[in-house]
Parts: sequence; structure tokens; C-alpha cells
Amino acid sequence: MLILVGFAVVLLSVVGGFVGSHGKLAALWQPFEFVIIGGAAIGAFLVGTPVKTVKETVAAIVGVFKGPRYKSADYLNALSLLYELLNRARKEGFMALESHVENPAESALFSAYPDIQKDHHLMDFITDCLRLMIGSNIEPHELEPLLELELEKHHHEALAPAHALTRVADSLPGFGIVAAVLGIVITMGSIGGDIAQVGAHVAGALVGTFLGILLAYGFVGPLAFAIEARAEQDSRIYESVKTALLASLRGYPPKIALEFARKTVPTDLRPGFLEFEQHLKTLK
Repeated sequence: MLILVGFAVVLLSVVGGFVGSHGKLAALWQPFEFVIIGGAAIGAFLVGTPVKTVKETVAAIVGVFKGPRYKSADYLNALSLLYELLNRARKEGFMALESHVENPAESALFSAYPDIQKDHHLMDFITDCLRLMIGSNIEPHELEPLLELELEKHHHEALAPAHALTRVADSLPGFGIVAAVLGIVITMGSIGGDIAQVGAHVAGALVGTFLGILLAYGFVGPLAFAIEARAEQDSRIYESVKTALLASLRGYPPKIALEFARKTVPTDLRPGFLEFEQHLKTLK
């Protein structure tokens, strides 16, 4: 909603200022300038972007209007699942988790958290980490760089749509100049005709430059920043998982390991200490 409000403020400020300065609104209506600028930008985006990233960019644009992917309840569920897994491992040994990790779709532990179970990226991260802890005598200092590498790769992939849109935003002023140049070509062809018609062609050419800059800095650029911010926030849940598992591998009991993980949750989404403590008691 805040994004739509921001777009409305940009549009109303620019158009309202223009009209308030005695500009004629109809002069800004140049549909073929939109065709030139928008079509060229979309075409260049398709040329320079892998198919996978194109699909992810469309999904990211839709998703950014929905807000962060992970809400407070999702963090609470993820921490609760980790607590149950680590508590089971502490009582029965990590080998007791093998059947759950190898077949999470049939696991009673994972099935209790269907939203997490449907999140394939998060599930893969949790099960892959546990698989390393179960199947080897890996030390915390050996596991941590592996998890960091995995998080870095995931983060890089999550930011691909934002980077793709940023490149589009950077290209829009240039395509606005292309539209303006084409408008000047049309204007030169009408030299010697009606002066009002020549003036209209010049105005149309200038609108091309105006649209390219406005779309770049008022709409596409900010949208790319919003997608990047969403990706940054959504990555925090992976940090929480990593922190809990590493703390457990270092020998901390599940409650302490989960308290470490709780500290990594964004402040506005973090459950309170007493709230979290009471919630863990209900899992016993």
C-alpha cells in the first residue's frame, strides 16, 4: 500500500505542479512516446536478462506489493520447528532426526508446520544443514563458512530481480532521449508548415525526455529499491536458522540456541522473550 501511495504522490506532485504552472495537461498525453520508451526498455530487458530472472522479476514485482514474505508468525513457526528438532536431537541424538530429514514430507515434526513445509528453499536449507550435522562429525568452525556460502548464494539470487530492474531504470533516460530525437526528426519534417503544428511536435519530443526521466527516477528505480529491501528482510529467517543450528552444534541447549536465533529476527517481527518462553512451553 505504501508503494502505491508513493507512486500517487510522485504523479500528483509532477502533474499537479505542471498544471498549477498553467501547463496544459493534454500536452503530456503522448501515447506513442510511451510505446517507444516502454517498448524499447522492455525489449532491452528481455535481451539482457535470463529467462529465470525474467520470471522472478515479474513475481518480485507482484510480491513487493504484498509486503515482506515472512511475517512474525512465520518466524515464530520456524523457531518452534527448530526447537522441536534440536530438542529431539538432544534427547535421542542427531541420528534420531535422520528419517525426518531424509523424508520431510512424511515427517510428523515437519508436518506440524505446513507453511514452512511448503517453502522449498527454507526446507532445503534446514534439512541440508541437519544432514551435515547428522552424517558427519563436522565442527562449528567448519560448518559456518559452508552456511555463509549458501546464504550468500541465496541472497545473490534473491537480489537478481532488483538488479535487473535497476538496469531498466538506468536505461530509461536514454530511451527518453531516443524518443525526443525521433520527435525532433518529425519536427524537422514539418518545418515551413503551420507554426502551431511545429510547436506541438517540439512539445511531444520534449515529453519523451520528460517521461524517460520520470519513469526511471519516480517509478522503476524506487520499485527496484523496494524489491531489494524485501529480499534483504526475507533473508533474515535464514540467518535465524543458521544461528540456531550453529549454537546447537557448539553444545548449547535448545532453549539457549533458540534465544541466540531470536536475537537475529528483525525487531518489528521478533517475539518477546516471555512470549517466546511461554510458546516453547506449549510445545513440550
